[in-house]
Amino acid sequence: MKKLLAAIMIGVALAMNAIAYAAGEPKLAAESAILVEASTGRIICEKNADTPHEPASMTKMLTCILALEKLDPTEEIVMGRDAVTTEDNTLDWSTGDSVSARDMITAVMLVSENGGAVALAQTVAGGEVRFADMMNAKAKALGCKRSHFANSNGLPDPNHYSTAADMARIAVYCLKNDAFREIVDTRRTSIRWIYPKDKWAELNNTNELLGKYKGANGIKTGWTRAAGGCLAASAKRGEIELIAVVMRSTDHDTRFDDAESLFNYGFERVRMVDGIVSERVEKTVFVRGGKQATLRVGAARDLNFPLMAGEDPNLLKVTYDLPRIVDAERGIDEGKVLGEAVLRYDGKPVARVPLIARESVAEGFSLGSLFVRLAAPFLS
Repeated sequence: MKKLLAAIMIGVALAMNAIAYAAGEPKLAAESAILVEASTGRIICEKNADTPHEPASMTKMLTCILALEKLDPTEEIVMGRDAVTTEDNTLDWSTGDSVSARDMITAVMLVSENGGAVALAQTVAGGEVRFADMMNAKAKALGCKRSHFANSNGLPDPNHYSTAADMARIAVYCLKNDAFREIVDTRRTSIRWIYPKDKWAELNNTNELLGKYKGANGIKTGWTRAAGGCLAASAKRGEIELIAVVMRSTDHDTRFDDAESLFNYGFERVRMVDGIVSERVEKTVFVRGGKQATLRVGAARDLNFPLMAGEDPNLLKVTYDLPRIVDAERGIDEGKVLGEAVLRYDGKPVARVPLIARESVAEGFSLGSLFVRLAAPFLS
């Protein structure tokens, strides 16, 4: 009986330890990592996420989103000498070879084509230096705090660095682009040259999570001796989509293991709830200088918000950052952004959605708008 009781006690202790371990954040080999919800960027867990490291080829997320935004997909990308002689090119380029912008972006994202990234930079901005300026401006606009980009491909440079948190900000933005999503979710494909016409290449995505981890749908691997193993990965199950960023993992394989651990942790703990429902948001503002005195305003889109285990959806509230009076001196077009709906959890702002005009208002005169002008000191 004593042996039986001892065995039971040991079993209970082991079970409790397993539960305690499962409740903790995942053990990671990487020096830095972060897990965020993809639609809002909310941080689920992190490890040294603001420590700068070399991002290696994760850099190409920023390169390719700029190319997608600036280039027509059929635009011809010509490989110049600088692009052809770039270190660690994957494809068999010759000077003067050309492919479409869409095919080049695909090659850069799937097989980490370094020379292709240079060719995109030269086509978009006329050169790597000017393109790096564009990259840094874009990163700043996205809220990146400790990043500086010196080239389009992520090859080592002392002035080229980022953080897991900043890489996640870039990934969140990139996944809002449908063409980007389609490319990074491609396991294998082929591209064809525009010149010479008979040349083509088969591409196999370097992201080993695709087809292996349930729901994996992107994004970009990275590896140099200086940077170690890097990975920005995404996965979606049901209505929950997560982004994991891993930096300075010990080798090629542990970056994928780390991402899986982060995803497992997130999918076990995150649920999506209604945050801002656009059809429930109906506000009215006064109009000054228009042919009508009031204007209907609503949320531009719905917003679902990720809550973690133990968090209470009743603590989510919506407040409105919206002026009481708007000017129509040049008219107000339907869809114009007039303010923001602010989602708060326990009083703290956690997400925002633009508030837009539900109708157009022409510049002009009405008795109502005259009253608004006269009463403005009391309405503001």
